[in-house]
Amino acid sequence: MPRQWTFGQRLGLGFAVTMVLTLATGAVTVWALDTVVAGKDQVIDVGVEGLVGAQQLRVALEAKSSTSRGYLLTGDARYRTQMDTARADFAGALTRLRDVADTAAERRLIEEAAQGEQRHQQALDATIALKARSASVEAITGQFEQDVVPARDDLDRTITALYTLLEQDLRTRQADASDRASLAVGLVVGIAALAVVFGVVVAVLLSRALSRQVAGTVGHIRSSSAQLEQAAGQQATGAREQATAMSEITTTIEELLITSRQIAEGAQRVAKIAEETATAAGSGDATIEEARASITAIRQQVDLIVQHMLELGQRSQQIGGVVDLVSELAEQTNILAINATIEASGAGEWGRRFAVVADEIRKLADRTAGSAKEIRALIEDVRGAVNTTVMATETGAKAVDAGTRQFNAVTASFQQIADLVATTTESAREIELSTKQQTTAVEQVNVAVTDTARVTQESETNAVQTRQTAAHLAGLSSSLLRLVTADREA
Repeated sequence: MPRQWTFGQRLGLGFAVTMVLTLATGAVTVWALDTVVAGKDQVIDVGVEGLVGAQQLRVALEAKSSTSRGYLLTGDARYRTQMDTARADFAGALTRLRDVADTAAERRLIEEAAQGEQRHQQALDATIALKARSASVEAITGQFEQDVVPARDDLDRTITALYTLLEQDLRTRQADASDRASLAVGLVVGIAALAVVFGVVVAVLLSRALSRQVAGTVGHIRSSSAQLEQAAGQQATGAREQATAMSEITTTIEELLITSRQIAEGAQRVAKIAEETATAAGSGDATIEEARASITAIRQQVDLIVQHMLELGQRSQQIGGVVDLVSELAEQTNILAINATIEASGAGEWGRRFAVVADEIRKLADRTAGSAKEIRALIEDVRGAVNTTVMATETGAKAVDAGTRQFNAVTASFQQIADLVATTTESAREIELSTKQQTTAVEQVNVAVTDTARVTQESETNAVQTRQTAAHLAGLSSSLLRLVTADREA
């Protein structure tokens, strides 16, 4: 004869499966939270580090180009040192990009950038060698425009392509993270729906089974009530066991409730941290805006200095004209003094005093001509200094322009970081809301289990009373006897 399941066993089995589905829902929820947080962290760390590395390549290239022009124009060794430093920065940025690159296309563009930098350096070394051999400015300029500028443009295009690829990969990773989050949410919803459907099916089956058993038992009680006392005793024992089981279930649900609350608190902390990160990114954006305004003011001051230097050069030219006029007057005065000396010599005794005066005038004219030559030399020195200052100022202006472009790029990176942090914050809030809803549902289950335990205790009391009353009954139905036998075997 096949074994028959009692109502308590069926209820225990249904509740056990329901608990397994509930625990699975909690585990999938925790896994979904970890997946979303890990995915977003990876997108922010890897993507932003790659974009920053590409920007550092561009900054190092700009610094290297500016310092090389300064060295070719002035020959100052400090520009050569700065050029070597910029090249070292470029190599360091390439190393960091190799560490974060995870696709073949990214690694290929990184290697092309390294090779392009070597070609640019070779062309630049050849031009510097011309400078070292004191070649003409035309030769150095021609060599620079023919070899260095094309190599620099090719390298800049490679860096731009690398930045574009890194940005596309960042968007792809963001989409993958969003897809994983959607999959996790779908799994949670599916398991929850499965638990609800299973609960409904179990309730219907148990209700039908109970109805059939009660109907059969009533018919047998009418014919044989002698065994009711024995059945009441078994019912009291089962009620006590059920009360014990319900107590254990209540404890388990309370532990699950505590776990759900901890998950909700963790999600809330994640949302708070994401909001603080967004605030810090906004503050960094404001700081960069202030730095950009400062660089704009510096650019204006540099333009004003260039204008003043050009005016100084014009004034130097005007002074040179005046000095030329003074030199011409000194020369004519000298000639007149010589003529006066000759005439005074012809005048004899009467022209002797005039000859002395003429000689003094000639000496004064010689000193005036000498002073005019010294002033002319000083003016040439001033012109050379003015030209050098103008070239250095133009180099500084180019560096300021490069810095402005770099600040614009960093501002765009901060904006992307702020957008990613906002997305992470929204996901954390959604997870927090779902966890709170789950906590509410678990609390409701806890209340229902408590009510069930109370009803079980009342059933135990009623079973004792039934047992006392069943002492006057004759027997129990055969179906109830089989249930009792099944309980004993269990």
